[in-house]
Amino acid sequence: MEARIRIRNTKSILFKGVIVFFAFLITLPLIIILLYIIKQGVTQVNWHFLTHVPAPVGETGGGIGNALLGSFIMVLMSSILAIPVGMLAGIYLSENPHTKLAYYSGLCVDILQGVPSIVVGIVIYFWIVKPLGTFSALSGSVALAIMMLPIVIRSTEQTLRLLPPSLKEAALSLGVPYHRVILKVIVPCGFAGILSGIMLSIARIIGETAPLLFTAFGNPYLSSSITKPMESLPHLIFTYATSPYDEWHNLAWGASFILLMFVLTLNIITKLITRKWNIQL
Repeated sequence: MEARIRIRNTKSILFKGVIVFFAFLITLPLIIILLYIIKQGVTQVNWHFLTHVPAPVGETGGGIGNALLGSFIMVLMSSILAIPVGMLAGIYLSENPHTKLAYYSGLCVDILQGVPSIVVGIVIYFWIVKPLGTFSALSGSVALAIMMLPIVIRSTEQTLRLLPPSLKEAALSLGVPYHRVILKVIVPCGFAGILSGIMLSIARIIGETAPLLFTAFGNPYLSSSITKPMESLPHLIFTYATSPYDEWHNLAWGASFILLMFVLTLNIITKLITRKWNIQL
């Protein structure tokens, strides 16, 4: 009997060791990438780097101020376009899960989520860029908003479905109109989960390069006009990393470090919000 127990304990320890080993093996590539980018990029970051535009070819110095401003403007515009539409669509799908419209809408959301980002960029190029006759931050924001939509819709839908039905029933029993029940009771109760989905969608689009190659295109100067070409961090990294100049390579490493820290911060905040909301439920 004791021998069997020892054998079972030994097997359990070995199995646990295998699981821990493979768990570490999964995180190893991420750790290597993080450490390498931090090593290459952290030395490039300073106040001048964050506030100045890139220097001309052959000159030292310069920064990524134009890309930081462009990324902020385009992410802000895409959020303004995608978040209200995504939340409303998610509310409809959660409230009417068995209708034909909800079924086909959900199917379209799933398909849209699997569409490659470069295809979205090409479509927006023919829809907006060609009719306007110019690349612009507006077209880039529309492309990013389309990529945000599936994440916002699904996070809103799944969050609201987790709420107990008694919340809505209690409010309706008090004579509160249906639209006020949704806006004043249901959405606020699930706001933490919805917010985590929104932040996850922002982290998803902030590093996209392919759609911006066909839409915003890039701009070496500091620009805040949404009807003109505009630089972004992913496009700047792509342009400078593929250039033959060492000074531009250093700028690309610094920009990669800033982008990585921003995405990492958003993901950590999203995890904390999700965990807190799950504990509250």
